[in-house]
This record gives sequence, C-alpha cells and structure tokens, in this order.
Amino acid sequence: MAKVLMKGCEAIGEAAVRAGCRNFFGYPITPQTEVPEYLAKRFPEVGGEFVQAESEVAAINMLYGGAGVGKRVLTTSSSPGISLMAEGLSYIAACELPIVLVNIVRAGPGLGGILPAQSDYHQATRGIGHGDFKLIVLAPSSVQEAVDLIYMAFDLADKWRNPVMVMGDGMIGQMMEPVDFPEMVNVSKLPKKEWAADGARGRGPNIINSLFLNEVALNDHNFRLKAKYDRIEAEERRHETWGTDGDMDVLVVAYGTMARIVKTGLTEFREAGGRAGLFRPISLWPFPHRELGAVARKAKRVLAVEMSTGQILDDVRLSVGLNKKVDFFGKTGGMVPTPDDVLEQLRALTAKKPAKKPAKKKGRSK
Repeated sequence: MAKVLMKGCEAIGEAAVRAGCRNFFGYPITPQTEVPEYLAKRFPEVGGEFVQAESEVAAINMLYGGAGVGKRVLTTSSSPGISLMAEGLSYIAACELPIVLVNIVRAGPGLGGILPAQSDYHQATRGIGHGDFKLIVLAPSSVQEAVDLIYMAFDLADKWRNPVMVMGDGMIGQMMEPVDFPEMVNVSKLPKKEWAADGARGRGPNIINSLFLNEVALNDHNFRLKAKYDRIEAEERRHETWGTDGDMDVLVVAYGTMARIVKTGLTEFREAGGRAGLFRPISLWPFPHRELGAVARKAKRVLAVEMSTGQILDDVRLSVGLNKKVDFFGKTGGMVPTPDDVLEQLRALTAKKPAKKPAKKKGRSK
C-alpha cells in the first residue's frame, strides 16, 4: 500500500482496523475525538461494531465485556477521560483481559486545555488505578510510529493478557504526516483465546473474575500477576538512541514528540562542535532503566526534557544513579519547548565557567 497523508487520530483508527480490531467503545473528548469519528464511518465497511457510550466509565466496562469474550477491543480518550476509566482498568488487569487504549494527552490538571502535554506520565506508569497492577505503556514520536505501535499493542495485549496503552499528545493526534500501513490482519486467523468466556460448548465453563474473598487466594493471584509483570519488564523494554556513539557532555532524555523537537536542537548543537546525544524511551513501562544507565555512563551529565513539570525525572534518576547530575527543562499547560529552547539549555550546561581567583590572604595588622 502506498503512503497516505493522514491526521494522527485518523491513522490510529485505521491502524486499529488493520490490526484486527472490530469493536470500539468510547466517548468523545478533545483532542482525540477524530478517532471515534473516523471509526464510526470505517467500522461498517469491515463488519465492526462502534458504540459511543454514555460516559468513559461505561466505555471501559464495555471493553471488559468485549475482551472477556475474546475480541480485540479498543478505546481512545484524553487525560480526564482516562482518569474516569481507572477503576475499570483495574478490573480488566485483575482479570488478565487484553485491551488497547489510547491516551492523546491534553494539558492539565483539571479540565486544563486541549493543547499538547506530557503530564500524564505518572498516571500511566505509576497511578492509573487501585491495587497491584501495571499497564504496558508505549509512546510514539510520529504518526507512522503511532500506527506501528497500535499494531504492536494488540499483539502485546494478547501475548501477555494485559491492558496496553499507547500514549501520545495533541501534536500526534492532530498533525498530518505520510504513513505506510501494513497489510490487514485476517481476523479469522487470529489465535483462538482458549480462556475466553464465549460459551461452554464441548468444554467446561471459563470464569473471568477479580473477586477473591479468601485472602490467601488473593495473595497468590497478586503474586502470580507480579511474576508476569517481572517477565514483561525483562522482555518488553524498548528505546532509541541518537548521537550516543562517543563520549558526551550532555545526554538528553525525552520521549514522544518532544524527542523529535530535541533532535532538531541537538543537530544544531552538534554541528557547532558540541557533544550531546539523545536517549528516547519508547516503552514508558517497562522503562528501559538498564539501557539508559549504560548510555548515561558515557555522559558527564543528563538533561531530561518534557512537556510537564518533570514527571519523567523519577525514572531517569533511578536509571543513572545518584552520582550523575540530572537537570530538567520543561514547559506545561500546553506550552511546548522549542528547538531553540533545547539549544539554549545545552549551551548553558556546557559553558565553561571562569576559574575562581584564589582569595587573598589577609595579613596581620602591626
């Protein structure tokens, strides 16, 4: 298929269709409304089911049911909408049901604004809902990568029987770029989900449940989930490096569209003789701690850049250790750091400070 110029939200919708998703449940909220709008027109062409739920709370519980009978299901939302889905996500994770959700992040907190932000990092990787559970979280930096990660998200969800989030921002959702779509998945040839509650025909019933009244059984269930998360953490870390072959004065850490902006500033800095590179985590959970730590050893200091007040800093510091200086630059509320901002930060961090003159010794008065 030839490349097609598409808006990010619409490309995400088409990618889900081609990845074998035929069931969407969601509720409109900017800046992601074009995803359900696109699927409302597209699904009838492929025999899919589109439901605009009465709320995000209803939508996530519809996904619970759709995933429970073995379907590939999708919802998309934005920041406060994801917050409303938190309880349902905990149920889904506890029941080990594979779903894909997309968060096109808007500025917060509260209603905030519809401009791009990265201020849902903690929500996605730390505090999405109650109980001991994890989401796999993937962060694209382009519309093409958003398409590719949607395909990957459905496969990872099925592989691990776990919710997977693709987290972008308003730029990913609203900008137009040329994209190349892989071939359409044949839904009838997807692996059968033997655990699904799709009717006990010729077998015993499959039970999907997150309620354990026996504390020993619940303890065992939680530690079995923990063992699965440990395997995910070992096998599913993803990242990109750029300009990190040699020693560096500064290693910049950024993800999503912010990483593309950083590359532009880094390019100008390097062309002027500066030594700096980029580490871009693609999986925000599991975070590539080990890989970042190894690259950071080649740099004198680390600079994290994010469209937030510094939510990625916890993971960066865990990766590089206490002995490595970590600086931060960010803007929030819909403000986006520019390549010139990044360049200015790099120049400030690498400027040679004049040596201090030794203090004059005071002589004794006679």
